[in-house]
Amino acid sequence: MAIDAQARLLLAWNEHINLTSLRRPEQIARDHVLDSLAALPLLRSLAARAGRSGGSRPTVLDLGSGAGYPGLPIAVALPARACALVESVRKKAAFLDAAARAAMAAMTGMDGPPTRISALPERAEDLADEPDQRAGWDLVLARAVGSLAEVVELGLPLLAVDGHLVMWKADADGGLAAELSAAGRVLHATGGSRPRVERPDPTGRLGFPDHRLVAVRKLRPTPDRFPRPPAERRRASLLT
Repeated sequence: MAIDAQARLLLAWNEHINLTSLRRPEQIARDHVLDSLAALPLLRSLAARAGRSGGSRPTVLDLGSGAGYPGLPIAVALPARACALVESVRKKAAFLDAAARAAMAAMTGMDGPPTRISALPERAEDLADEPDQRAGWDLVLARAVGSLAEVVELGLPLLAVDGHLVMWKADADGGLAAELSAAGRVLHATGGSRPRVERPDPTGRLGFPDHRLVAVRKLRPTPDRFPRPPAERRRASLLT
């Protein structure tokens, strides 16, 4: 019900705000909801290993949440203890606030403690400067946000040590291998592990044969200088 509530709101709001290029319910169900939920086995495994917030009920932060995917359906299905949907575009953040309230209302009466879902209308760089946000999350998610190196630099500072950054990526024409190679230095500098690459649809049965999930564990605290300002990241993509 909570995931349905998000999809219905998305269709209604999308007539006035460009939240997604998908217009039909079946498109949203497949390309947004199913693509998000295909990561559940991996995320449950990672959440159980972290153990910081009580085992399988992790805290989840979704970077560049846009229309609320993957963060909101993941928060409902895990379920998460708390979930924040980060979106710097104010109109999109307003939608996420409405979707979060609708999802929490739909979850009322379910077994277990309620999941707290909120929308944060901020940039990831600014969020990392806030003491209650930096190193405060078990799982940080990013789907179609930016290059792997950029997402690592934005996401690792927000993770608690032993937490995981999980990125949705496509692997076509060797592009993912190039991104992994380019991210090596920033991964090391920000305290990240060697990336783990998983295929959420190994048989192609779901229709996502080229989709990959890239998971990075945070091994040690991220130095205070990360994330660097956007202009500095553009000038010096390779760390010195």
